[in-house]
Amino acid sequence: MPSPVSADPVASSAVDAALVAANRIEQLEQALARAQSLYEQAPCGCLSIDPDLRILNINQTLKTWLGLPDLDWPEKPHVLHFVQPQWLDAVQSRLRELRTSGHCEPLHLGIQRADGTPMQAVLSATPVCDAGGRFLHANAMLRQDTGPPTASASHPSARAEFLQSVTDRMASRLAYYDKNLICQFANKAQAERYRMTPTQMVGTPLSDVIRPEALAKILPRVAAALSGNAQTFEVARKQKNGQREVFLLSYLPDAQPTGIEGVFMEAQNITERKRTEEFVLEANRDLEDRVRERSEDLFQSEQRYRLMIDAIQDYCIYFVDAKGRVTDWTESAKRLHGHRRTAMLGKPYQSLLINGTNGEDEVDAAQVMRLAQAHGQWETRGWRLRDDGSRFWAHTVLTALRNETGELQGLSSITRDMSAAKSLEDVMNDLNRELEERVAERTQQLVAANKDIDVFSHMVSHDLRAPLRHIASFVSLLLEHMSETGDKLALQYLNSIAKSSKRMGQMVEGLLEYARLGRVAIDVQPVPLAPLLEGMIAHLRQSNPERDIEWVIAKDLPVASGDAMLLAQVWDNLLGNSVKYTRRAEKARIEIGWQLNAADERTFYVRDNGVGFDLATAGNLFVMFQRQHHSMDFEGTGTGLAITHRIIERHRGRIWAETDLGKGCTFFFTLPFNSSEPAPKIPRPAMAELAG
Repeated sequence: MPSPVSADPVASSAVDAALVAANRIEQLEQALARAQSLYEQAPCGCLSIDPDLRILNINQTLKTWLGLPDLDWPEKPHVLHFVQPQWLDAVQSRLRELRTSGHCEPLHLGIQRADGTPMQAVLSATPVCDAGGRFLHANAMLRQDTGPPTASASHPSARAEFLQSVTDRMASRLAYYDKNLICQFANKAQAERYRMTPTQMVGTPLSDVIRPEALAKILPRVAAALSGNAQTFEVARKQKNGQREVFLLSYLPDAQPTGIEGVFMEAQNITERKRTEEFVLEANRDLEDRVRERSEDLFQSEQRYRLMIDAIQDYCIYFVDAKGRVTDWTESAKRLHGHRRTAMLGKPYQSLLINGTNGEDEVDAAQVMRLAQAHGQWETRGWRLRDDGSRFWAHTVLTALRNETGELQGLSSITRDMSAAKSLEDVMNDLNRELEERVAERTQQLVAANKDIDVFSHMVSHDLRAPLRHIASFVSLLLEHMSETGDKLALQYLNSIAKSSKRMGQMVEGLLEYARLGRVAIDVQPVPLAPLLEGMIAHLRQSNPERDIEWVIAKDLPVASGDAMLLAQVWDNLLGNSVKYTRRAEKARIEIGWQLNAADERTFYVRDNGVGFDLATAGNLFVMFQRQHHSMDFEGTGTGLAITHRIIERHRGRIWAETDLGKGCTFFFTLPFNSSEPAPKIPRPAMAELAG
């Protein structure tokens, strides 16, 4: 699977640097492991001894010889602990010589193993000093000695062979030049650098192996070392293949009692390490640049944020911790509340609240804190106290601020001065109370008026109908009586009285119906119009058998929503008017249709080619007892359209007319449309009965 690629160049550079560093560390660890293995498995015992003759390090070979493979002391052991008693003075003497003169001859001595058995060995040691020549510790080597000391065993040539064997295994280039700069020792790596063997290197002047231009640069360093000043420096060289290599050179003076006898030279190839260091350094510079840029962006963003917070006028923002103590008091908070920043930091925000508000505050402060932390955000309203003692009505939003792991970091408080709105709200509440009182008063008046209307309706229904019935009855009797006398003028008068009393009775009935419509409850239900209109048209045809009327009815009449009885009365009034006012037309035509308007209402219409009327003078078209034609031309009481208008109003609809004298008339009315309800299955006989 490919490694994910970061979208951030800074993060990418850091990852690359980390990978290179990790690879280099792994290589160094491998080299260290090889060196450690060489040290632990060397054919001789190796150990380091500090100035107090305590063992600093010991390899596995010597541990095995001593019979202590798992040696683990809580503190540094003393080297004399492993020396047989008769050799203690000799060992101490040689180590003192090593510290003072810098060298000592090998010593044959007896070693005490862990099990008490003795072992003969040869001890050789070399000092390790700092740049100032101060003794640090001694590196000692112990070889088993199976026999008594011999001249060959302690001969310098034997020591040289052993030293050569050890140093040839090292990756560093090692050499020793005397004060005349003649090579006295070189390990394998140093000799191979100049295509020679270590034996060939011995006796070779330094000037024979170093190029003149390079020799001119290093001779001052060599001279300084021969003067007793250790030199450590880096040298970069370009190889024949064009690659650049970097070496760490160390020149250590060979200080003897007689003076500086030579110089130890060591060259370590640190090219890979330098490349890693340079890469990491460059990556760090790039990272620092990007971090600096990002920091500047964040600083500018914070400045803009701070300026924005401090500049707002109607609001203020401040921050509190989980316990409600103020942690950041902004300039906008100071401007709104009046308190200084130093006075508010660390104070509980509850100190801004006002006690004794007669329950006007929605909740207390502690409850607001709990609710904001539990729900993430909470709003509250209440009175707040300014520094000068004044107060203002505030709308506050507390928001819990959490980090990526969900831990609560604090809360932000955004407060707005709503005093003006509070005052307006109080005024509105006063107005609403006054309005409610007026509505209650007006309702009582309407109730009283409705009672008066009920009394009037009862009076009309009983007190006026009785005299009308008497008049009609006596007129009928007079007509029967006068028909025998044959007085035509008297008969004409009596017929007029009969018609007028009948018309007045119809007007009373219309008035009662109109008054009843204002109080009757509307039973809203789905009303299928197609069967309703079919029954009405059939009834009109039976009532006017001599008329030849063309009926045009839309085939997609919908299901209306309303009171079935009242809607039937609307259609009966409108269709009856169309039949009546098309009486003089040669070919009467009545059209019924509908459409859905932009206000989601169903608009129904009844169009005819009757006599029409002048709409400009028909301002009282839907007023009770107001007619557009004389009763001698067209019968009627002027109540039908008024009742129709009242029914449509009760259904929250509208009704209007489009007409012109002699050009027919079209009545429109609307009914609200909520949803397409399925038509109930009402039997056609029932619809016909409803239409009749």
